[in-house]
This record gives sequence, structure tokens and C-alpha cells, in this order.
Amino acid sequence: MAAATPRHRISPEAQNILDTGLRERWYGIIPLDLIGDGPARLTRWGRQLVIWRDSDGGVHLLDDRCPHRGAPLSIARHDGDRLTCVYHGAQILADGTVAALPGEPDSDLVGACGVHRYPTQEHRGCLYAWLSDSDAPPPPLTLPERLTSDDYEAFLAHTEWRCPYRFLVDNNMDPMHGAFLHATSHSMAEGSKEAQFGLRETDSGFVFEKTNQKDLNFDWSEWYDNTIQAVCLEIPYPDTGGPGGNFGIVFHVTPIDETTSACFFWRHRKVSGWQRDVWKFLYRNRLEARHWHVLEQDRLVSETIAANADDQEYLYSHDLGLTRVRTLMAREAEKQARAAHQPGQQAAE
Repeated sequence: MAAATPRHRISPEAQNILDTGLRERWYGIIPLDLIGDGPARLTRWGRQLVIWRDSDGGVHLLDDRCPHRGAPLSIARHDGDRLTCVYHGAQILADGTVAALPGEPDSDLVGACGVHRYPTQEHRGCLYAWLSDSDAPPPPLTLPERLTSDDYEAFLAHTEWRCPYRFLVDNNMDPMHGAFLHATSHSMAEGSKEAQFGLRETDSGFVFEKTNQKDLNFDWSEWYDNTIQAVCLEIPYPDTGGPGGNFGIVFHVTPIDETTSACFFWRHRKVSGWQRDVWKFLYRNRLEARHWHVLEQDRLVSETIAANADDQEYLYSHDLGLTRVRTLMAREAEKQARAAHQPGQQAAE
């Protein structure tokens, strides 16, 4: 039986970090086409945030709290390059600086940073934000090659599910469930329901793969952890699925809170020229609905698993990939919890 890292084996401080998102990571926030001029409230990492576009179209993400009396900035007036709190007129610039307090113009708060701003980047149709307990500048967003190379054409699917985000990481690090849960899918009806697995290290994580089967089903998962965490996988497609080889997915998940998750699936294939056009057409007209059908199967299971299910599991060799990720994340959460009690110092490994 593979060893897991149950929730009760780490400190409460580390568990809070694990439940709401490891720090020092980039996270997907929302698809760009869902962002209006704002302001609008959304929750990520258990925090209330306000998202808005300035008059030049730039996107900004701040804590949803006026520094004066705590009124939500998500109901503030949009004044071009700033938000004006409707409660007492405090003016907040895009970087969180208080530009003016009409009721007390000489306040020390004027000119100071009164609202925390989250650094953001945009790529492949998604807004990303940096989560950190430090004010240090973030490192560049380093995405998997499948989302940065022009050799791949990718489509983003976004949804929110009512389950802890760790369940969804587990699901995508579990290649064996494809042969059972998705057995009626057009793309996962082949291959054995028994398998041997191995771990292969990579520069940014590891691959958990079937050693006795390849390109027949959901046969491997790659854990990617390099400023952002994601799971990469491939599912073989029949010839009727068009050109481009295997259907690839880059999965990323952001905790909305301890019990709800924002999910991002980039569906991709390695195509160019006319094959790229065929893939786009087939995806939009035939394949997208089929992928949502498969995701609905995952959602149904994930949302109905008890929140404390991972305290009462019997894990075996097929679960080695997900237990490895759980262990890595729990260790990192403990490290970050210890560092929080030692400001300016690196916590011991």
C-alpha cells in the first residue's frame, strides 16, 4: 500500500496554506473574456478580491476592501484610472495607492499603499495572479511548453466545481480512472484495466506513467511545478478525431476557498498549417461537447466525495503519482508555515 500524507499529519498553519493555495506561485484567476470594465468581486484563495479594467484596458486585481472603513471596492465607482469608494469617496489607484481622501485631504493615508495589489499576467486567454506573503517582485510566469510553443493550438475551458482543489489534482494525477470512469468515452474505451506504473523525474516535476501500455488510453500524467502548478496529460484519439495526434490537456486549478475550485483546462494538439484549421473546426463542431461530457463525469465524482475522504483511504500502487504530489505539497506548506514565523529567514528543509 502506498503511503499517503493525511491532513492530520501536518500543522494547522500548514494545512491552512495547503487548503487555500501554496504561496510563491502563479494561479489562474479567470478567462480574459469574462473580465468586464468592472469593478467586480470574485473570491480566490479564500480572499475577497476586486477585478477591474482601467480606461486603457489594463486589468487589475486588488483586495476588495477600502482602507478607510472596509467597504467593498467591488461596488466602487469606476473613474478611469482609479476606483472611488461609494461610502466616503476614498480614491484608490490601480497599484493600491490612496490618491485622495476627500473627507480628510491631509490624512497620512493619502499617497500610501492602502490596498494590496496582486501582480498579474495574461496568456492563452487567461489572467494569472501571483500569490505571496512577500512584497518581493514575482518571477516570470513559466508555463508548460504546450501553452507557450506556437507548435500547439490550444483552447481554454473554464469551470468552477464545488470540491476542494486537492481532489482535482488527485483526479488528474490518476491515469487509471480513465479506463473505468470514462470507459464509455469515444477516446478512452481501449486498453487494459490493469497496469504497472513507474515514476520518471523531469526538470519541473515528474511523470507517472504506465510501463506496460502506451497511447491506448489515459496512460500518463505529468506533474509540473515551475512558478505555476499544473498537470499535463494526453489521451489518444482515433483517426476520426482528425490530425494532430494525441489530444493533450494542461490542467490547472486555483482554490476559490477551502471547498470550491476554479478549474482551467487547455485542450491542445500539435498541429500546423491546414491541420491546425481542421483541428479548430473539429474541436468547435464535434469534440468540445465530448470533452465536456468527460469532465461532467469527473465533476460528479469529485463533488460527491466527502471532504474528509482522504483521511479514510486505502491506497495502492496505482495511487503512487497522487501520493507523491500530496507529499511534495504538504512539505512545501510546512516549509512556508515555518517561514511565516521566521520573517526574513529561510525555513529549514
